[in-house]
Amino acid sequence: MTITSVETKILRAPLKRPFVTALRRVEALEDIVVLIHTDTGHIGYGEGAPTALITGETQGTMKAAIEHIAPLLTGRDIEEFDTLVATISRSLLHNTTAKSALEIALYDLRAKSLNLPLFGMLGGTQRRFESDITISLGSTEQMVADSLAAKEEGYRILKVKVGDSDTAKDIERVTEIHRALPADTVLRLDANQGWSREQSVEVMQRLEAGGILPQLLEQPVHYRDTEALRYIRERISTPLLADEALFDSYDARRLLDQGACDYLNIKLDKCGGITKALEIADIARECGVRCMMGCMLEGPIAINAALHVVSARADTITMLDLDAIGLCASVPTRGGAAVDGAWMELGDGIGLGMEF
Repeated sequence: MTITSVETKILRAPLKRPFVTALRRVEALEDIVVLIHTDTGHIGYGEGAPTALITGETQGTMKAAIEHIAPLLTGRDIEEFDTLVATISRSLLHNTTAKSALEIALYDLRAKSLNLPLFGMLGGTQRRFESDITISLGSTEQMVADSLAAKEEGYRILKVKVGDSDTAKDIERVTEIHRALPADTVLRLDANQGWSREQSVEVMQRLEAGGILPQLLEQPVHYRDTEALRYIRERISTPLLADEALFDSYDARRLLDQGACDYLNIKLDKCGGITKALEIADIARECGVRCMMGCMLEGPIAINAALHVVSARADTITMLDLDAIGLCASVPTRGGAAVDGAWMELGDGIGLGMEF
């Protein structure tokens, strides 16, 4: 199975409602899809979501990076898989989303060449997973309404966006959502770097004193401020999840060695693909730390790739924030995991089992 060409297309998918965080507002997905063609007619599919405020990438830079790497892959046999993966990683600095999209497509092809589902190639056995769903930042009334709607749709775990510069509004939002929902609801708070260290401690101590105990608080401060993460962690009871501060295995070791977080949020677009995601999960396992598998509002191809990784490291990646498919009004793909509200189940299709 020899690679003959590499193609890019745009995956466009409208969202059911705008996705709003402390960093950005998104109304539709516009992701880059990679198609790696072969002489056997097999196609490997990959995908990445350009997120300029986090990885620094746009559609334009992603296309340019993929065009730079493509000639290094063309004419090579998929049996050279490890070398091909290393070629992508070493081809240029940063550009993690472009690398991830290419690497997902390579993994899809390699699993197809072995006639296996990707999770089977990676040694995974678990197929069924529960994800949270994001409650976008907005007025208290709207967020409460969205939370109640999510519960009606069968979601047990809600990831509530906070990070308002006016922290009193965040306290009000979380308090009212907590009051409106059944006791079995799991709340995760995500501030997307919107608070200072002092604000983070103040908000969480007030919520905790009021009997609100979220499962975790995600990345409340600037991604470079590791010391602030440790400062917050030492002063609150809620476990701290590192997201934007974590790109690669070096970051994972640094964060854990410095006691800056309790959990790690792995995202394929941030770390550069499946290989790096597995490396981070293995470091976390060594340290006895649990991970979340998150997303950057990618579409079904990348979300399915992430699910296969979760299956391969299910003992360590125990929390899922892979709600992007559920947030979309429609998607231009076929196959992949069966999605029923919060629950996603991998099938028997070889590779990713998907077509674009």
